[in-house]
Amino acid sequence: MKQVLSHKGYDGALADTWSCGVILYVLLAGYLPFDEVDLTTLYGKIESAEYSFPAVFPSGAKSLIRRILDPSPDTRIRIEEIRKDEWFKKNYEPVRELENEEVNLDDVNAAFDDPEEDNQHTFDDEAGPLTLNAFDLIILSQGLNLSALFDRRQDYGKLQNRFLSRKPANVILSSMEVVAQSMGFKTHIRNYKMRVEGPNANKTSHLTIMLQIFEVAPSIFMVELERSAGDTSEYNKFVNNYCSKLDDIIWKVSAEKGKSRTSRLSKR
Repeated sequence: MKQVLSHKGYDGALADTWSCGVILYVLLAGYLPFDEVDLTTLYGKIESAEYSFPAVFPSGAKSLIRRILDPSPDTRIRIEEIRKDEWFKKNYEPVRELENEEVNLDDVNAAFDDPEEDNQHTFDDEAGPLTLNAFDLIILSQGLNLSALFDRRQDYGKLQNRFLSRKPANVILSSMEVVAQSMGFKTHIRNYKMRVEGPNANKTSHLTIMLQIFEVAPSIFMVELERSAGDTSEYNKFVNNYCSKLDDIIWKVSAEKGKSRTSRLSKR
């Protein structure tokens, strides 16, 4: 990362690998490995890889993160090596890329069995949200741009949007359903997927949005929204309005970072 911070030429893939380590650390610790009040100190600690691990960190994770956060791109671990790491491989199941997938409404309707009754729920008592790990999140992030996954200030001008929550999955789902219905939309739920549909704001066309809850770490969930049908501008308006009504469940990471920093400063 020294090359990036100094605005010199750098290998994008190796810089992204370093970012993987930061995200993995955040998922396990709940805060950033490098977080200082002034940029000079922050950059210095990044360049010298000066950070510590909480006592609860698995030894395998510590070893892997040390190799990922290596400030030297020449000796930093490569993605191919990460995939072979014993700690990384444990319980890892690769997921297919979703970013460029065409949404087929027939498939969407089939997945939900098109229930005749509006707002019908279908649940498997044993099933929970699909689980993603840090590297699955990276795969799902266009161009390996990871910041949006943890930044409240998202760009809603897209066909896919995501936010994080630390509320229980059933609370997230219930809140999303209530808000969608309060906006005049019909909802169809199957496990931790929800289809929202109804006329757009001007009632000139039909809008369909798919929402799904993923577990990315213990007690941390990611909600993904994707337009299935309808005008793009209407979808963007919906997302802005919808997410503004979900403030009570959206995890505001920036606020928690401030608390973490204040706590650590008070201990110095």
